[in-house]
Amino acid sequence: MSEKGGGAPAPGAGAPPKILILATASCAYPAADATGQAHLHYPANTYILRVPSPVLFPDDFYYRCFEKGVGGILVMSCGHECPYIGAFEKLAARIDRVKLGLRERGISPERLRLSAICTVCTKPFLKEIEEMNAVLAREAGEAGEAA
Repeated sequence: MSEKGGGAPAPGAGAPPKILILATASCAYPAADATGQAHLHYPANTYILRVPSPVLFPDDFYYRCFEKGVGGILVMSCGHECPYIGAFEKLAARIDRVKLGLRERGISPERLRLSAICTVCTKPFLKEIEEMNAVLAREAGEAGEAA
């Protein structure tokens, strides 16, 4: 597997790159559950982590995920409807800051996304995964062409 800056493996040959989903317990995780209950399918390369609020994760968490081989990270929150006052604004600022750090490390900032997903948003939930897989596939193609 080829390397992209900062020790982050470029998405590429073999199994599809892992997508880590940080799903808020009060909004996005119920959407993931509703997706399953509706018998809607999403790719097996997704790993959902139920969290009270993604703002709890420091900047370094994201960098370490990429260094350990995670292809993309979807941060699915409640958006401005977050039950924790000020948490979404702090999270949005953190994600912006981390994206700058990713660029400095030679990792595409597109591999980290923040979205607001409500409890019944099954289609937006699936769309986020589909779009992240498209980003990773595009980067894998670019990495293959460069090799």
